[in-house]
Amino acid sequence: MVSPDTASALLLSIRVAALATLLNALVGIPLAYLLARRRFRGRGLVDLLTTLPLVLPPTVTGYYLIVLLGRRGWLGGPIYQATGWSVAFTWYAAVVAATVMALPLLVRTAKAAFESIDRDLERASYTLGRSELRTALEVSLPLARNGILAGLVLAFARALGEFGATLMLAGNIPGKTATVPLAIYTAAQTGDDATALLLVGVLTVLSCAVIVAANRLGARAT
Repeated sequence: MVSPDTASALLLSIRVAALATLLNALVGIPLAYLLARRRFRGRGLVDLLTTLPLVLPPTVTGYYLIVLLGRRGWLGGPIYQATGWSVAFTWYAAVVAATVMALPLLVRTAKAAFESIDRDLERASYTLGRSELRTALEVSLPLARNGILAGLVLAFARALGEFGATLMLAGNIPGKTATVPLAIYTAAQTGDDATALLLVGVLTVLSCAVIVAANRLGARAT
């Protein structure tokens, strides 16, 4: 029998991962296109900042998010003073943490997909009078579709399994901010082996499915 806290953690993790993947799509795909196709001042810095969460310990990224969004943070402080509301220790914080941690996977995968496109196809679109925006939407995106989908699948899996940054910014509040990885940690700490094994099994199955899906999409993109 699944406990209410376990069911809540499963539902919250799916909701967080889905919203984080949507946010990553809205931000990451245009960003990947710009990094692949444009040369602009500060491009290296943007690429560095986008990739940094991939190599930093998640707790370090989480600390940066607290400095930025906490009640006394650079952005979170003024918001809290003006509204009395803070993103920290809410399920929105889990979405923010998962989005930041998953973004590098999508951007790097989508960037590689855009860079693999034959530029002559895009130039042909320009010669037919298409703008860069229409060319990106009608030529570049369809050709990079499988690579982008692979990146989205990986981003969803990364968001689903996010632990360190989520713990730092959202906390581990059962029924409120406790996602599946946090629930596994709590179950292991309290000796609830049955719950831990159940949740570990769920994440393992989902991770295997993600790897298979990403590999197939990546193979079609090449």
